[in-house]
Amino acid sequence: MEPSWLLAGAALLLLLLLPALSPAALFQLKIAGYCALCLAASALAAPLCLLRHGGRTVRNMRIIANIVKTFKYIYGLRFEVQGLENFEVEGPCVIVSNHQSILDMMGLMEILPDDCVQIGKKELLYTGPVGLIMYLGGVIFINRKSTSNAKTVMSGVAQTMLDENVKVWVYPEGTRNGNGDLLPFKKGAFHLAVQAQVPVIPVVYSSFTSFYNPAKKLFISGKIRVEVLQPIETKGLTAEDVADLTERCYCTMRETFFRLSGTAREVNGSAPTSQQ
Repeated sequence: MEPSWLLAGAALLLLLLLPALSPAALFQLKIAGYCALCLAASALAAPLCLLRHGGRTVRNMRIIANIVKTFKYIYGLRFEVQGLENFEVEGPCVIVSNHQSILDMMGLMEILPDDCVQIGKKELLYTGPVGLIMYLGGVIFINRKSTSNAKTVMSGVAQTMLDENVKVWVYPEGTRNGNGDLLPFKKGAFHLAVQAQVPVIPVVYSSFTSFYNPAKKLFISGKIRVEVLQPIETKGLTAEDVADLTERCYCTMRETFFRLSGTAREVNGSAPTSQQ
């Protein structure tokens, strides 16, 4: 029998067996498939980036985004986006958004503006095809272990951002958080914006919990509402203003998060922020 027929038969058998799987097994299968898809997409995008642009450049992010945008059709996700016009600022800026799960990459690539890169920890550079595609896309890698505070971490990033005239995307919560709220923000992104004297653009994604919840082994189709908020200017601000800027952005994004998610939760007037 031809190998292609064997693969087709195996795929058909898998489809027939899916309804019989337990929720936990089905969840793990979907997660494994998502990880495999990320690896395959990275392996596909890398040679395209090299052929098109010859090496590491932020322009490769457009190739990567176009590939990742197809993932939503596989997983039945729909995006409803508002405020894309707020990305239309001249020169560099710092974009901050909430960080919920491994699916955030799809949300990022769905609305990624031109000339925009992420900040990533240096360890990600050594994750095979994924690390390679991040490198080719111009991701700015930082070594968080060798620094003592956020201001020091971001000083080199600010210079890179200005020298290369790029927008930088940061997750100020610092880690994934799918608990239906926002974690207190770390101050690094806001130090970066103030040091470079560039605007901060908040981006808020609605809660994933109705369709993606690892605790409940839930991973189904769903809708994600996204809102790009108006830029917050930082010209004239100093390091002394970073704490206030961080809290203002946190409160605005948290209120927007609850509204987009349809959560009837009362929003605090203020919230503590991380010291990092």
